[in-house]
Amino acid sequence: MKSLNLTFKTNKGKKHLLKLGYANSNLDAKTVRQAMDLIVAANLFEKGDEQLCVTPLAAKYVDTVDTVLFNDATEK
Repeated sequence: MKSLNLTFKTNKGKKHLLKLGYANSNLDAKTVRQAMDLIVAANLFEKGDEQLCVTPLAAKYVDTVDTVLFNDATEK
């Protein structure tokens, strides 16, 4: 599965990861940066007194490969 991982700096100087599982996989850097700027401007995410998305730091696509060792849930 491919996800888009957006990393932001919080108002306390920490890093916060926003992982989007169903993002368009053909976005360019400019489009993603603009979207991250909109997220920052909206002040959507906070935890207690910490704003989680204050400054965009990085964005990357991540491909995850599942390696099933066993699956007892499959029908026989």
